[in-house]
Amino acid sequence: MRIMTLPCDGIGPEIMAATLEVVEAANNRFDLGLTFEEAISGFDSLKKHGITLQESVLDRARTEFDGVILGTQSHMDYPPLAEGGRNVSAGFRIGLDLYANVRPARTRSFIPNKAPGMDLVIMREATEGFYPDRNMFRGVGEMMPDPDMALSVRKITRHGSMRICREGFKLAMQRNKKIAAIHKANSFLMTDGLFLDCFREVAKDFPEVETEELIVDAFAALLVRKPEVYDVVVATNFYGDILSDLASELSGSLGLAGSINANAETGLCCAQAQHGSAPDIQGQNVANPTSLILSAAMMLTWLGEQRGIQKLMDAGNAIAEAVDTVIDDPAKRTRDLGGSVNCDSFGSLVAETVARESIAA
Repeated sequence: MRIMTLPCDGIGPEIMAATLEVVEAANNRFDLGLTFEEAISGFDSLKKHGITLQESVLDRARTEFDGVILGTQSHMDYPPLAEGGRNVSAGFRIGLDLYANVRPARTRSFIPNKAPGMDLVIMREATEGFYPDRNMFRGVGEMMPDPDMALSVRKITRHGSMRICREGFKLAMQRNKKIAAIHKANSFLMTDGLFLDCFREVAKDFPEVETEELIVDAFAALLVRKPEVYDVVVATNFYGDILSDLASELSGSLGLAGSINANAETGLCCAQAQHGSAPDIQGQNVANPTSLILSAAMMLTWLGEQRGIQKLMDAGNAIAEAVDTVIDDPAKRTRDLGGSVNCDSFGSLVAETVARESIAA
């Protein structure tokens, strides 16, 4: 299997190096036969090719590779799109139609947190919604008719809503058979109303799954008050983006949050850290690579499930277990978690744990 890697910007190259050390350890232990090829993106691509993400990179990812590991991007600092500043993350999600952004949030008893008992997964639709760079066939969904007025268009489709809801219900069937749909249909009558119609339609095919419909602001409060009651949460793009960051921070740290972007129909999957590029600590070897490491583990597990390859699933689980084993020891944590371990050293600690024949509980 071939994996494309794109270190991208900020701390991306550092956390990518640590992640690849871990994945290579799993590759060797489980005889996965993975090979890796680095592609250029972000500021390096802008400097060399005049654009942060070439279409040829997406074409190769789509046709030549089994998975993608995407580093962090400093897209807020990119020039306008007309000057080559293409949003790399959106480019992959739209270009490869990776509509399901899967974001788990789980508390660990040995990491300080504000949400005891949380263990949920947010299924975020990632190809439309309130994001102006991905909701129009041509042009963007944001405009300024005059200097004192700005408008934004939101796009919700039946196709997009049906497929993310279906993936949410499929995941709920594998977990605790509970799912909550997040909406604001009391205000967005048509757009969120359409999303809820799709949720209810899909629910008919999964009578075993307990459903709940929650207004987004109420859910944000309930996530703080009783996070332990939720299992799978399905949401449109904008709500899912915000709520997943909230859930991950409540669970202990955004730096511990894995994330994949996937399409079950095409079998394509991209691992991507849930956090940003942190240019303020770039090149200092102090970043926490856990999010990207766990994202890569999720990618392996997802590919294994899709293709029926047990050793890929075993490898993904072993990486996740190894991360917990390492961070259970306060002396082995990175600075953001109260430790003093550098980014590269943390990657080595996890890789060494993965390489063992058995992982400590």
